Amino acid sequence: MKDLVQRAERLRADFPLLHQRHPSGSPLIYLDNAATTHKPRAVLQTLERFYTTTNANIHRGLHWLSQEATRLYEEAREVVAQFLQAASPQEIVFVKGTTEGINLIAHGLRQVHFQPGDELLLTAAEHHANIVPWHLIARDIPVRLRPAPLRSDGGLDWEAFQQQITPRTRLIAITAMSNALGTEMPVSAIGALARQRDIPFLVDAAQFAPHKPINVQEWCADFVVFSGHKLYGPTGIGVVYMRHPWGETLPPYQGGGDMIVEVRWDSSTYAKPPQKFEAGTPPIAEAIALAESIRYLTQKVGWDFIQAYEQYLTDYAQARIEEVPGLQLFGTARPKGAIWSFYSEAVHPHDMATFLDQAGIAARAGHHCAQPLMEALQVPATTRASLAFYNLPSEIDSLAQSLHQIVHFFV
Repeated sequence: MKDLVQRAERLRADFPLLHQRHPSGSPLIYLDNAATTHKPRAVLQTLERFYTTTNANIHRGLHWLSQEATRLYEEAREVVAQFLQAASPQEIVFVKGTTEGINLIAHGLRQVHFQPGDELLLTAAEHHANIVPWHLIARDIPVRLRPAPLRSDGGLDWEAFQQQITPRTRLIAITAMSNALGTEMPVSAIGALARQRDIPFLVDAAQFAPHKPINVQEWCADFVVFSGHKLYGPTGIGVVYMRHPWGETLPPYQGGGDMIVEVRWDSSTYAKPPQKFEAGTPPIAEAIALAESIRYLTQKVGWDFIQAYEQYLTDYAQARIEEVPGLQLFGTARPKGAIWSFYSEAVHPHDMATFLDQAGIAARAGHHCAQPLMEALQVPATTRASLAFYNLPSEIDSLAQSLHQIVHFFV
């Protein structure tokens, strides 16, 4: 384990922001990685390099800058396709993030798939990004959301999940990893079940993508979405994977330049996917930098190290947090990501996070865009510590020490 920690210490040198100090003078301890991760120097340099050497619009320009920008942008699509094990780069659509990606899919399914009375099967652990878009659909077409319950340890109740499937189930849309609990869902098993019953299957992989490799073929997924900013990449960039032929079936999400073949006053004809879903000027630099973050993650850091080290951090954090009297820990089911949510009857989560911040510890407090989950847990909110491969055991020790002091002060 010492070797893993030493490697994490070396990798921290790649992240300039981690070396800042809190305004109080304390070293910054960043434990809010489920909200957004920091960016390695290679990603920051890629953004700067694009804007200083290659900045141009793509696809329509004949000059060499436009051609080079187009090459890098489409190369980024190929990198993402390989990252997801997609069958073709044409199954990859660039969007602003997971939220826009799910809205894009919902917009299309509303027009070509859903009928009144249809049901959508989700889990009780969903982020609002995988709830609210379906509410918007339900304003136009009366569809019903059915949330499958969780067990008391935060794991999916598999028997109850299967029983929720009815002849009216027209979409299964689940998170691969809860952003509030870290719980992993049995994605491959759900995907196989959905494929067997010919039900489209959508996976929100925003939390999963930074922690474990994705194979959309093994998942039997029709749609997968994730965000770059949680994957050590820039904000404002995300990905939608659409299994063929969904890209042909769904209508465009937005209209404008670069998504058309021909425009007349009476009608327009659309480009083939993925271009028909990328109207206007896309996030060019961000897509190119996302590809660099994937290269950094998979080639320099490596999945073997990430999974082994983050599992150690997860176990270590659980042991240290459980030592704090009066804290209720949520999401103990395994497998799970490096996310821990906890609650104290004596200290409101917002107060907890404020006191932690005074110690230089950046943690998250609130409902984590998962209000239905908080209701199921019977708490108003939680405090969440979420870890990445650049976090250290000593930072977890500092968290535990601060939690002891906070709880002691209030009790």
